[in-house]
Amino acid sequence: MSDHRLMPPIGIEDFKEIREDGFYYVDKTGLIRELLENKAKVTLFTRPRRFGKTLTMSMLRRFFEIGADPALFDGMAISRERELCEAHMGQYPVISLSLKDVDGMDFEGARKQLAAIVAEQAGRLSVLRNSDRISEAERQAYSDLEFRTGDLENSLRNLSKMLYKHYGQKAVILIDEYDVPLDKANEGGFYDEMVKLIRLFLSGALKTNEYLQLAVLTGCLRVSKESIFTGLNNLKVYSVQDQDYDEWFGFTEEEVQDMLAYFGVEDRMDETRNWYDGYRFGNADVYCPWDVVNWCGDLRRHPDMRPQNYWANSSGNGIIRKFADMADEETRDEMEGLLKGRSVTKTYKGDLTYRELYDEIDNVWSMLLTTGYLTCRKQNDDGTCEMSITNREIADVFRKEIEQWFKSRVKGQAKAGRYEDLYQALEDGDAAYAEGVIQDCLMESMSFMDGGKTAEQKEAFYHGMLLGIFTGCQAWLVKSNREAGKGRADIIATMRSTKTGIIVEVKRTDDPDGIDALAETALAQIGERDYSAYFQRANAVDTLRKYGIAFCGKECRVAV
Repeated sequence: MSDHRLMPPIGIEDFKEIREDGFYYVDKTGLIRELLENKAKVTLFTRPRRFGKTLTMSMLRRFFEIGADPALFDGMAISRERELCEAHMGQYPVISLSLKDVDGMDFEGARKQLAAIVAEQAGRLSVLRNSDRISEAERQAYSDLEFRTGDLENSLRNLSKMLYKHYGQKAVILIDEYDVPLDKANEGGFYDEMVKLIRLFLSGALKTNEYLQLAVLTGCLRVSKESIFTGLNNLKVYSVQDQDYDEWFGFTEEEVQDMLAYFGVEDRMDETRNWYDGYRFGNADVYCPWDVVNWCGDLRRHPDMRPQNYWANSSGNGIIRKFADMADEETRDEMEGLLKGRSVTKTYKGDLTYRELYDEIDNVWSMLLTTGYLTCRKQNDDGTCEMSITNREIADVFRKEIEQWFKSRVKGQAKAGRYEDLYQALEDGDAAYAEGVIQDCLMESMSFMDGGKTAEQKEAFYHGMLLGIFTGCQAWLVKSNREAGKGRADIIATMRSTKTGIIVEVKRTDDPDGIDALAETALAQIGERDYSAYFQRANAVDTLRKYGIAFCGKECRVAV
């Protein structure tokens, strides 16, 4: 692999750093032209996490802000728009905030964090501190903001007014991750208070602000106008469903091909497409930038590396477990279809509030689409969307999250005593009853257990499920993969009070007609490999039960 001067910009969200310090940049500066041509006063972009929203806001700041360095844009698409650059580059004072860190445990804590962010921005605009173009009262108001004691609700409007007086030019306001405070407040139980604060904070800056040139906001969710943007008639919202600006967030196929070729790994395009493509914004099919950048970075160091799940570690995926909690039988069937590559048709609701997200299962479908877990394959005339899981990476996230949800649910039911009859049946050697209980447990699940990459991974799910059930019995001492005889027994349990031992061997198959024979094969393996030697050596039991348990999807067979 050849050595390249530019490096993949892994985790770098500052446009200036990328351009000055030798990092690869996929040119998205054309968004500036489109933004100015559309002439919207306030624009909100909603996109999933890890789609370059923060880098885009940094790029906008570096373009519009007074004192901008034109060299940062040399060779970029926007540099060819000479008249536009002469009219707008470096012409405006810029207020640039990110609200992603407003995540206090209570309202007062969150308010203090917001005040700290405003104070930091005021400090960046230090030209106002001693400006003789603003009044003494305004300088005091500015000082109060710096020391976090100012009028927080009207802070953005007041700052833009002071900047206008100082520079004689209206301000550009950039607010990244505007909806994070609402998300966190909803989780923390102070949503109403935070809605009121954010509504006042934004309306003063965006609604009747005569000192505003333009504003851009980003977030994951469009919070309905009734909740936040009341009376804000100059707002244009562009969601994942809109055609305008559809290519400016995410990498296109051509951009990904160019990037892989630059780093000398163009032969990995098919894997890249299968794992990280599949998102559809408006009419554009795009890749997740976070994934592609990390993937290129790893391939530079390890050319034979297999695709990794970068999305899973970028933040929590609790929405999937919440979805599983809410799912009824019909929804579980739909989820099974998704995991098998099929689509579901649902109505997309683009104006939910965070409080409404989990009011009904249809809202969660919309949230899964908005946040990138699902993608719209086709938008129908009646407003519905044909949705499917985005790509192999997201399918992997789904399977792992639902698997963990199911295992924790099984363990919780075990601790609650649901499986007491099963424990007794296994001690008594009642294979038919045990099979029925395990079968019922499987019927309440989703068929994600068939989604592992290898036969071993698929079998490991069933092993883990049984282990979760067995460890719920306080009277049993349970061991997993314990050395015994000529190998390792899948599960060994000991009942000291009755001096009974249990050995379980787990198998799974894709062939439903072979499940009975497979259970017998599992049972035979216990004898062939002499797993019972574990108890003979310990001399701990008088009665020994041996079970071969075979699975195929939601089917189970128990041989004793």
